[in-house]
Amino acid sequence: MFIDIHGHAVQEPTCPDPYIGKQIISTPEILIGRYDEVGIERAVILPLLNPDNTHVMQSNEEVLRMAENFSGRFIPFCNLDPRALYNSCHSPLDKVLAYYRDKGCKGIGEVTANLPILDPRVQNLFHAAEVNGLPLTFHLAPFEGNIYGLVDNAGLPGLEMSLQRFPKLRFLGHSQTFWAEMASGPTLNDRLGYPKGPITEEGAVPHLMRTYENLCGDLSAGSGCNALKRDPEYAVKFLNEFQDRLFFGTDICRPDRLATPLVDFLLDLRREGKISETVFQKIARENAIRVLGL
Repeated sequence: MFIDIHGHAVQEPTCPDPYIGKQIISTPEILIGRYDEVGIERAVILPLLNPDNTHVMQSNEEVLRMAENFSGRFIPFCNLDPRALYNSCHSPLDKVLAYYRDKGCKGIGEVTANLPILDPRVQNLFHAAEVNGLPLTFHLAPFEGNIYGLVDNAGLPGLEMSLQRFPKLRFLGHSQTFWAEMASGPTLNDRLGYPKGPITEEGAVPHLMRTYENLCGDLSAGSGCNALKRDPEYAVKFLNEFQDRLFFGTDICRPDRLATPLVDFLLDLRREGKISETVFQKIARENAIRVLGL
């Protein structure tokens, strides 16, 4: 029924996170168990590569092995830190991405390096992704330090410039900072968390999606679900308008946190006739099939 555009898994349990004292990433077996319960047939697995957000340094090869070992359940993405290959904005990242594309990786991400989105090294990564025809999932943050994610200001001017510079690159937006921009004028607390209340004036996300066809929405995690559930009436409008560029996702990480609230929300909208079967199927799975060439 569903294809998850945003999943994480590790082949074997890793060192517990030193802040919480628990495993932070599920094994494939745990993830698949939850998927079977809620009707998720396949999932994109995004390698944990950027050191800004985890002590678990996962290789692209590990993700490719999991995709092979659990044939049909996992779709491999590759990941590449913008600082790779001598921390230069001229590094031939396109050659690295071409290698993993040819190995079967269907996209890039999740890019979480805590660098300005307009940093030349980040822009070099975007160029390399565009050259290789691979979609890119990015995580946004509001500032540098003590956080992870590409940094952009309120209103997402850096993202807009990137959309203009790389019109053939499909960007999949994700994170609290990205989805807080559903409404205009988000505060810093909004950009760090999960804003509540109706959307009385549209923000940067719908405006940019309306202007740039290469911007897509990764609806995973609490941030994506909250962006819809904060104003269900507006959510219906948003889902219908951008039905061809929105993707179901979960972003399940910790084994003790296997919640999938977006599943029930989308099923309820379909059951109540607020979105059509066509819209539901596109967001649930068909957009992923089309964009990733499954």
